Amino acid sequence: MASQLQDELDAFLAFLTLEKGLSENTLSNYQVDLEQFRLFLMEARKVRSWKEVSAGHVSDWIYSLSEADYSNASLCRKLSSLRSLDAFLLRDGCIRKSFTEIVSGPSLRRKAPYTLSIQEVERLISAPDETTPQGLRDVAILELFYSSGLRVSELTGLQLQQMDLEIGALKVFGKGSKERVCPIGRKAIAALERYLEVGRPQLVRAKTGSSVFISSRGSAISRKTIWVLIRKYASLAGIDKPVKPHMLRHSFATHLLSGGADLRVIQELLGHADISTTQIYTSVESERVRSAHDEFHPRSRGNMDTV
Repeated sequence: MASQLQDELDAFLAFLTLEKGLSENTLSNYQVDLEQFRLFLMEARKVRSWKEVSAGHVSDWIYSLSEADYSNASLCRKLSSLRSLDAFLLRDGCIRKSFTEIVSGPSLRRKAPYTLSIQEVERLISAPDETTPQGLRDVAILELFYSSGLRVSELTGLQLQQMDLEIGALKVFGKGSKERVCPIGRKAIAALERYLEVGRPQLVRAKTGSSVFISSRGSAISRKTIWVLIRKYASLAGIDKPVKPHMLRHSFATHLLSGGADLRVIQELLGHADISTTQIYTSVESERVRSAHDEFHPRSRGNMDTV
């Protein structure tokens, strides 16, 4: 019966692929986490069927990973993957009792996301050489990232037919293929128009499709290339922090909140399914307010003026 664990695990992964429409990266995480648990069950506990799995097995697995110095964030993700499998097996009648229901995961305090200041964003966007088609493309990428708060996968997968520059909006398909409409700011529209009129035609090749952002070879630009470009322009802009593509999404949300935008609006723009995910940005704003108070209030400063 050694294959029973694998067969039902394969069925669950097929369900995620066909029914849930998850990204390749998310599916890969599920597969790694659940395969790791399956091997633990077979090798360490000699379990051959999901019906034999208990909460004790799950707790032992999480403990073994903790002992191997996995971070709390990784442990929470692995337990979340296992809970999803557990729910699937219950729903399909493969097991009669949940093996994760009474298992508590490690406490996880979400860190406030790193962001760029408005001045740093402006320096970053000004870094590309706009006399080249690649430079026009890169300015459009940076402007759109910051203007619309897109994920890297949403930006690299963006197609020409998803944009309407006349009304200043684009339609994206985020996690789980959920559709949302994102506004495009005035400066981002101008950068996109310059790129589409002057830059992109010089990059088009015979096999180029309808991807908005394309490489010098005419193919859709990759996530890896985006990472390399943003690190390059951060260095040119003299930004002394490890800048990643997601920082522009974080900066987009934080600057909207600082400007007075409603948290629910920001949730919708970012495509978060749960408001609790968006609430992490309130901690960034609280820290900024606290810092400003400490710096400028006469009874918060370290050296108060004497009267």
